Amino acid sequence: MAIITISREYGAGGRSIGRRVAKELGIEIYDKDIIRNTVKESGLDASVIERNDEEISRTDSILRMITPSAYIDQREAIHNIERRFILMLAQKGDCIIVGRCADQILEEANIEALNVFIYADDIHRAVRVSHLIDSKNPTDIQRAMKKTDAARRNYYQQFSGKRWGDAANYNLCLDSGLLGYDTCVKLICDAARGLHSPSVEG
Repeated sequence: MAIITISREYGAGGRSIGRRVAKELGIEIYDKDIIRNTVKESGLDASVIERNDEEISRTDSILRMITPSAYIDQREAIHNIERRFILMLAQKGDCIIVGRCADQILEEANIEALNVFIYADDIHRAVRVSHLIDSKNPTDIQRAMKKTDAARRNYYQQFSGKRWGDAANYNLCLDSGLLGYDTCVKLICDAARGLHSPSVEG
């Protein structure tokens, strides 16, 4: 068994796959819990915390130009709170942590984890995003996909110094559109269960 981190493209089903893996392995999954803890510690509104790594709006861009140091300080303060909470979760034992640069946070703390990246082609993602944003407008769907992925990419690069989605940064990269959710769940579970199993040579 292992601590599992899941990074994902928007609409690739990473959160849903993570929940199914957690149920199969009988371990906790943390996602919105991190936001709730950060809200409690920082006193900021939940929407601000979510936007810290899930959205980058035009208003944020303007704020960065007007008060760059204040904007960066807030982002770093939020990230530091999330970092402490993620490390506390990892100390409790096996679990799944979704997003929030958890893979890099655990690596820097020398905590072993199975780092997973879930992606899919635009066609499969668009179907899911259509439901997530409650719109069938192709322009709205593409805009949501590009905006959210760009925010996640920028956040990951800022706090890890690495390229989001680069296979070299993960132990397992899965195409949920090609493989389907069932296969993704099975592969992650098999990898987690076999992480510390002794190898048998024939």
